[in-house]
Amino acid sequence: MSGGGTDGSGAGTPAPVPLWCAAAWLGDRGVVEGVRVVPAGDGTVVSLEEGVAAQAGDTVLPGVVFPAAANAHSHAFHRVLRGRTHGGAPGSFWTWRESMYAAARQLTPELYEELATAVFAEMVVTGWSSVAEFHYVHHRPDGSPYGAGTAGSTTAGPAPAGSGTAGSADGPDGPHAMELALARAAVRAGIRLTLLDTCYLAGGFGLPAGPDQVRFTDASAKEWLRRFASLREAVAERFPASAVTVGAALHSVRAVPPEALAEIAGALPPEVPVHIHLSEQPAENEACLAATGLTPTGLLSSSGLLTPRLSAVHATHLTAADIDLLGGAGSTVVMCPTTEADLADGIGPAGRLQRAGVRIALGTDQHAVIDPWIEMRALEHGERLATGGRPQFTPAQLLAAGTGGGLRAQGRPPVGLEPGAVCDLVAIDPRSVRTVGSDPEQLVYSATAQDVTDVVIGGVPTAHRGRHLGLGDPADLLGAVLGRMDRAGGTHRSDSRTTLGAAAP
Repeated sequence: MSGGGTDGSGAGTPAPVPLWCAAAWLGDRGVVEGVRVVPAGDGTVVSLEEGVAAQAGDTVLPGVVFPAAANAHSHAFHRVLRGRTHGGAPGSFWTWRESMYAAARQLTPELYEELATAVFAEMVVTGWSSVAEFHYVHHRPDGSPYGAGTAGSTTAGPAPAGSGTAGSADGPDGPHAMELALARAAVRAGIRLTLLDTCYLAGGFGLPAGPDQVRFTDASAKEWLRRFASLREAVAERFPASAVTVGAALHSVRAVPPEALAEIAGALPPEVPVHIHLSEQPAENEACLAATGLTPTGLLSSSGLLTPRLSAVHATHLTAADIDLLGGAGSTVVMCPTTEADLADGIGPAGRLQRAGVRIALGTDQHAVIDPWIEMRALEHGERLATGGRPQFTPAQLLAAGTGGGLRAQGRPPVGLEPGAVCDLVAIDPRSVRTVGSDPEQLVYSATAQDVTDVVIGGVPTAHRGRHLGLGDPADLLGAVLGRMDRAGGTHRSDSRTTLGAAAP
């Protein structure tokens, strides 16, 4: 495939190109051969032809082309924990959390920008073209805000992406330093970012934030709302909405008191998507019942948050009444099957949620795996294990969870090959050792990220056979930044491609 990615500077950004697909998934029409797509300058599809030959100048996409996946839940810095939290005595989600806090302690704006660039590049080459980043590392490790006592303001005027210098509003000591670092990283990697600025006010029901949580927290819901509005202005000044938008998140019912939930529900602009971690662990349900007399879902309903714009992440341990509430509200549930397996969370009631009217989306969460095809298949496998029947989700339903569900959770328009859609595409090799012999319409049951040949974002070729066309091999990027974190954390260092990150628990 010809073409190139962007470097995030805005200079020399390639224009969208006509694309010819050897075969393409066209929704209800299944897989169709010889599909030619022409995107407009804004990256949306202008025209589609079926059963035609490639024309001179077309970029050829071999294999079977699908709409690119939409990652509805990510914590980019958790990537440093991959393959690192499995030794020693038996543990749980709560012991894993201590390793996560250790990783968070290491982050600076400069380091986080480098790490997130690598993580987002890994997402792109595996077939994700957008991501909802659930971001709560807002402040310095001691809890003091970035930008305090520095020159400039959050509205100091537009600055070029990637231009942050130490003395500027976009620098490592400027206001919103961590958030703008993530935005620049996404632009450089070419992934569409919905930055979910997360409200985090408490360490649990009736508990203050602990030492490892103070950099996540704001003083009150009012203060978070003020900072959230300022961040939206700062991002809108610097980045086009097609590249970076700001959404809202509430960390969990244990981290945001009930009165703050209601205050935020009434104050957020209606167009803003809202996400929350919900009922990931039985302990959260038990604490919520003890403190409020309600399940977490019931508390959200009583607070006015259970609406179509809400995305509940995990929703693993729900009552039948909870499922009915989520379905009746038309909310989205973001399931992260490989993370939920890695953390021993349990298997969520995906089938019952979908039948109740909930839209299912998928996320990579703590990035034990970054692979939309494995995430889709793990959703199906969880249902088979829970029900004893196969199949539970059709290929079309799995693809909808991997694409449309995540886009809805981000508040983004549809992607794909149809006229008017955003031209974000991924091509799969149907003749690899994993996929050869598969029905083209059932590749979701056999393909993995290793079978991704090409990724197109906004009509621009962005990745080819595991390499980002602007940034190179994400493994090299990850190896470099994880090596620095490894040395800073005093942990064992292996070779440059397998260096591990955060300090051991």
